[in-house]
Amino acid sequence: MKQPYMPDRWVVLEFDSPNLETPVRKVLGGWYGGFAGSDNWRLNSGIVAMEPVPNRDGWLNFKGGSGSEYHCHPNNYSCSSLMMQVIKGWEDQAVNLPGYTVRILSIDEVLSL
Repeated sequence: MKQPYMPDRWVVLEFDSPNLETPVRKVLGGWYGGFAGSDNWRLNSGIVAMEPVPNRDGWLNFKGGSGSEYHCHPNNYSCSSLMMQVIKGWEDQAVNLPGYTVRILSIDEVLSL
């Protein structure tokens, strides 16, 4: 089995457009690069399931349509500055496309999925 992604920071984004029957929700994960590296981010293919991570109290496992898994803790639900720049870019693009939206779900919305 492939190792799960374990982001330092994470949020769930909801993408909607006129050609979607229902909005698509995706995990945006961010990792800090540290002293010698650079920050990075990854967007999953779309959440198909969410379940507790066995033997990791409070952790959530988000399963993606591609088979990826993201292990995330609710205490880390926030964006790094790089993640905010990425989201802002998507929001700016959506402004020019009627009916397209991108929004960050609140942690309460995520926990009720």
